[in-house]
Amino acid sequence: METRKFNEVAYFQAGIARKYMRRHDLTPLQFVEMDKRYHILRLLEVGYEPFHLTGDEGVLDEIDEIVAEQQAAISDMSASCSSPKV
Repeated sequence: METRKFNEVAYFQAGIARKYMRRHDLTPLQFVEMDKRYHILRLLEVGYEPFHLTGDEGVLDEIDEIVAEQQAAISDMSASCSSPKV
């Protein structure tokens, strides 16, 4: 990735991360833990082209949807693994 594009993506990630933390009242450490689990910064990097044209609120909504879907999938997997076998 060229330096200019890398800087644009990093600036975008930092701005969205700050807004996401503010929206959900998260500390930076809590955001880092979420990012480890849900790969939010990687999502922003890979989706930079469409996301940077979407507007911050739209990006935040999209992150919320993706996190919720992943949480539901994890819950479903946990439930199926913990259900008693007859």
